[in-house]
Amino acid sequence: MRRENEDYSEDSHYSDRRKESLREIQEMEQIEKGLEDFLKQELGGMNEPGGIKTQPQTFDLKAEREEDYVTTSEKRNAGEYGCEEDWDSPRRRTTASREKNPKSVNVRQEKKKSRRNQKRHPKRRSKFKSFLAVVLILVLLAAALHYYLVGLIYNKMNYEYIEAVASEAIRDEGVINILLIGNDSRDNSEDGRSDAMILLSINSKSKKIYMTSLLRDMYVDIPGYDGNRLNAAYAYGGAELLMETVEQNFNIEVNRYIQVNFEAFANLVDAVGGVELELSSEEVEYVNAYLWEYNILLDRPEGTDYMDTSLSGIIHLNGPQALAYSRNRYIGTDFGRTERQRKVLSAVINKLPAAILTNPKGLIDGLLPNLTTNLTQKECYQLSFIVLRLLSYDIIQGSIPLEGTYTDATIRGMAVLEVDFDANRQYILENIYSDGLEE
Repeated sequence: MRRENEDYSEDSHYSDRRKESLREIQEMEQIEKGLEDFLKQELGGMNEPGGIKTQPQTFDLKAEREEDYVTTSEKRNAGEYGCEEDWDSPRRRTTASREKNPKSVNVRQEKKKSRRNQKRHPKRRSKFKSFLAVVLILVLLAAALHYYLVGLIYNKMNYEYIEAVASEAIRDEGVINILLIGNDSRDNSEDGRSDAMILLSINSKSKKIYMTSLLRDMYVDIPGYDGNRLNAAYAYGGAELLMETVEQNFNIEVNRYIQVNFEAFANLVDAVGGVELELSSEEVEYVNAYLWEYNILLDRPEGTDYMDTSLSGIIHLNGPQALAYSRNRYIGTDFGRTERQRKVLSAVINKLPAAILTNPKGLIDGLLPNLTTNLTQKECYQLSFIVLRLLSYDIIQGSIPLEGTYTDATIRGMAVLEVDFDANRQYILENIYSDGLEE
């Protein structure tokens, strides 16, 4: 019974499988018939008038394999086996552009190399930047210290604001003109007489410094007053009127001045350690005569700083003695006196650099409180930058009026010098304002 059931089960299973196979065969036949109908319809439409006659595409498996083999061989021979990129891909285009532009390849390689070097040496760049930062800080500190020192020195001077020339530039055609005025007052007032007038001209083109004494007995036109001696302009209107008078008569731009009194001059000489000058025995006697007046003026004991009258030749002079020597107008008249003033001033300038290092306090305390100027702090700061450069400049001494350009005269009871102003203006133009090219 069991066996019969098993046989019946097997027959039933076989029957189901057969039915399924027959169903699949029928479906395949239907699909095949549908494809044939579709192809006939399509081919029939193409063969109609106006249609495109084509042959149905066939596939040759053998040909395809041969083609694959050839293509693979070509790729292998070309070194591109396994590359499946299109020729129009970005990578292909980049490769093609590199082959056409080898220079661009080199530039890219150099940039890559530079970036690699930067990555390799970050510490070196960092150290260099640190070094530059330190240098910059030191420079700024030095500039700040310099400005502070100039301000400290400037505050010890006496500043006078002169509205008429305040807006005028300190430099005129490459030349800086500063009128040095020495008066015989005990303080910094303008009540005394202008005992010395020296035009200090710094020419940056010819690299020369001109010290030109202006003789006080020259008869000149004084703006707003009758004609008179040059030093009368200072008595009438101080440094402002004196500068205006010099400008008008000699056609030269002068709008800055420095005024010192007797005490400042003597202190300056003492601050540099005195000066060595050649004196005759007669000049020594006049030094003692002027010291007598100086001692009275400053309430010093009589006989202070007197010199041995038997001395002559090269003699060391202190401040009061150098001042007395430069005031002497009885030997060589006013021309000899101005020459002695320039000798003392030149000797002081030569010793000034060393004195700045060895005795700065003596210079500051002895000179500046007895000095008055209309130079601003900014202008003094600018001038301080050229001080060292000025040490290499030649110093040219002279006086106006030039020899042969004046005559002695008496006007309104005054002994004066009548001057050929045209000749002296020409000298100023050709020398003080020279560009140095013709030399």
